[in-house]
Amino acid sequence: MPKKDQYILDRPTGRTLRARDGISAIAIAIVVLLIVEGHSIRNSGEQMGDGVQRTVVLAVGRPAGWIADRFGVDDDVHRLTASLSPDASLGTAGSFNASVAAGGAQAAGAVAPVTPDAFDPASLGAKPVVIPKLSTLLVTGDSLSQPMDVELARRLASKGVNTIRDPHLGTGISKSALVDWGRLSTQQVHKDKPNAIVFFLGANEGFPFKVAGGGSAACCGPAWAAQYATRARAMMNTYRQTGAARVYWLTLPFARDPARQKIDRAVNAAIYAAVAPYRAQVRIVDMTSVFTPGGRYRAAMPIGGRNTIVRMPDGIHLNEAGSALAAQIVIARMKADFASLQ
Repeated sequence: MPKKDQYILDRPTGRTLRARDGISAIAIAIVVLLIVEGHSIRNSGEQMGDGVQRTVVLAVGRPAGWIADRFGVDDDVHRLTASLSPDASLGTAGSFNASVAAGGAQAAGAVAPVTPDAFDPASLGAKPVVIPKLSTLLVTGDSLSQPMDVELARRLASKGVNTIRDPHLGTGISKSALVDWGRLSTQQVHKDKPNAIVFFLGANEGFPFKVAGGGSAACCGPAWAAQYATRARAMMNTYRQTGAARVYWLTLPFARDPARQKIDRAVNAAIYAAVAPYRAQVRIVDMTSVFTPGGRYRAAMPIGGRNTIVRMPDGIHLNEAGSALAAQIVIARMKADFASLQ
């Protein structure tokens, strides 16, 4: 038989902890938590939707955040503990610092940098750059630019504007047999030096583009639109004259023929893609939603409270009333860029 005290464990020889000590330890932990993570509790509550839970969390979080603000040690704690979970070694591939080669040159395979010219200051809430005087206006394009060019010249004559009307009928950006618009735009700028250009073209588009390798891109898929946008972008860059001029590029009102509407849609999409690097100087003037809202063709529309015919019988061009309205919209847009028109 074992002795009576054989299985009795020896008493611990260290310090005996009381319940009061445990409560003190918990209190200290809570204080440390409030000092270090008070911001997190408050931020979590502020991001919650309205309700009882948000009220309860903020009731704790706001005092906790106040305590954390007083001590301001959360950033130091994060820095000291960052090494416990270090970032994986990522190398240099794809690094923002590696995207530009030494000396400012663009590294091979890097994305072309976005320049300040890509932003209209007004879109950033900044003061727009206003040119003091509109001296020479070039109105050009194909037959769509007529008779709008006459209307613009008439309305701006009293402002001392020299309006140059230079339409090229039957031409297009997707067809260069009659006119190479890349070359023509360069000649126009060199000859006339306009500080504003109104461009309206698209009645003769839809021709296939030649592509590398001897093939062709038929209208109106992404490959065709990309080629059109590339050519349009080159022209926009020429017309803007390194930022000295303002360009007003009109989108196409949809034609009556559904087959032509497909071309119009591709041209308009290409125009919006083309303008991206030059929004500081190139304005896209929306004729599509004005004359064909919702993509619906209409021969007449309300103007000044009266239903007015605005399209030619061919279902493509604007008539005199439609061109007068287009000129009015263009001038309203130009007033924001030229002090002499305000």
